[in-house]
Amino acid sequence: MARQVTAQIKLQCPGGQATPAPPVGPALGQHGVNIGQFVQKFNDATKDVKGMMVPVVITVYSDRTFDFVTKSPPAAILLKIAAGIPHEKKKGGELINPEEKTKKSGKYKGFKVTKAQVADIAKKKIQDLNASDIEHASRIIEGTARSLGISVEG
Repeated sequence: MARQVTAQIKLQCPGGQATPAPPVGPALGQHGVNIGQFVQKFNDATKDVKGMMVPVVITVYSDRTFDFVTKSPPAAILLKIAAGIPHEKKKGGELINPEEKTKKSGKYKGFKVTKAQVADIAKKKIQDLNASDIEHASRIIEGTARSLGISVEG
């Protein structure tokens, strides 16, 4: 008898640092998945991108087994790293810089990335993008950079 897919769960977890705490525990627990087993496998698979948010798609089967596929980190995070934007830390659930509580487009004006950095990010993300080649993927990444307020030069 073939295994039937009962659920597909999409999460973003820190690479190599996933824990059974929310959002992982409740999302998997309601489908009867062994949370500890997932956390261990996920952390082993993502130890090379430790601390960076990694999207993961978990497929849960009728016999409570699971498979998961990790994606590349979001383009916005890769662009922030390339531009040298400092990581915003939260303190007690609130951003340390209180005037930046809302997400604004163009928030990172004054930061720059080169076309070579954009092409490098596009190569990392091409499997996850709806793009036919590196040139098209680069244009998608440039659009993300523009929406963040990061200028693309060179």
